[in-house]
Amino acid sequence: MEKIIKEKVVLAYSGGLDTSIIIAWLKENYDMDVVAACINVGQEDDMEAIEKKALSSGAQKIYIENVTAEFIKDYVFKGVKANATYEGKYLLGTAFARPLIAKKLVEIAHKEGAKYICHGCTGKGNDQVRFEVGIAAIDPTIKIIAPWRIWDIKSREDAIDYANARGIETSVTKEKIYSVDQNLWHASHEGGDIEDFKNDHKREMYLMVTPPEKAPDEPTFVEIYFEKGIAKKVDGIELEPIDIVTVLNKIGGENGIGIVDLVENRLVGMKSRGIYETPGGTVLYAAHKELEEITLDKDTLHFKYSISQKYGELVYDGLWFTTMREALDAFVDKTQETVTGSVTLKLYKGNIIVASKESPNALYDASISSFGASVLYDHKDAEGFINLFSLPSKIKAYKHLNNIY
Repeated sequence: MEKIIKEKVVLAYSGGLDTSIIIAWLKENYDMDVVAACINVGQEDDMEAIEKKALSSGAQKIYIENVTAEFIKDYVFKGVKANATYEGKYLLGTAFARPLIAKKLVEIAHKEGAKYICHGCTGKGNDQVRFEVGIAAIDPTIKIIAPWRIWDIKSREDAIDYANARGIETSVTKEKIYSVDQNLWHASHEGGDIEDFKNDHKREMYLMVTPPEKAPDEPTFVEIYFEKGIAKKVDGIELEPIDIVTVLNKIGGENGIGIVDLVENRLVGMKSRGIYETPGGTVLYAAHKELEEITLDKDTLHFKYSISQKYGELVYDGLWFTTMREALDAFVDKTQETVTGSVTLKLYKGNIIVASKESPNALYDASISSFGASVLYDHKDAEGFINLFSLPSKIKAYKHLNNIY
């Protein structure tokens, strides 16, 4: 008799509330083997405990893959070079991670011969789009199972009841119901009492940052050295990208750096409030921008502002695997050819103050920019320049005066 081989579904697994109950739900509603996939992008979780929990919850197998170094080097650092943010504040901690996780899920699905990938994203969030667009860009034949869009569970309270009824352990309670996402780059907090804008967010929720009120009373100075827009050294010590972020997380976090309380416009059309912690990233972005100020010419620097916004929107919207993102990378890489040098920042109770910056490619020259005489600039030349520069304004004014008189 021919053996019947079950279909397989790869579940993006974190060990949190949603994905923990999804294993049980898949077993109850589909005749498929569940292969859990925990993609580690630097979250501070006990991976042995996650593996044990997945298997005890009914997963046939679990993959735990640490891709933190790839995450920082090939995703986050591209964003730093671009100065990419969403709505000017969000440093894209969750959004940077999703395309890499999607890629790894597809790789595992191919390895296991699975035709399905399942995720625990809600039907109101951005991550469902990021995962599914990323998966489709790599292998559009894979089918998606999104429980939050089809099951009877309507809230996190319902999810907690579902877990309790099946003896599934979870750290989330109805009293502490925040949705938390963490990786090496950031931690985000949503839900609970922060959904009411009248509520100041609670400092005890912080995972990476010391509240500025409790930060040291003395400032900390940190020097960051870049080569072609890529951070290479911290305080004179050459480090790998993953170690640079780790070191800056510690320094920035201790000094209360990197808290953002943001009401953002989600991709799916609604506004939501999130509390984001990005200590090392905030320091890195600040230093990189300061170095660009002295190494990029005016037109390039100003045009790059619009590129930074567009890049941030693409990442936020889950469009990493696109020609547009690759084309923007090409532009950004060209701009970074001269972005080499050091920036020293003064960190104090949540504030970042520039202490010094230097670059062999600096376009600032004191002999030209100072008020005194210089070889390349003659004060008399300004008169002719102003006459030409003001010509359109003069023509308009003359026309206006002639029409009046």
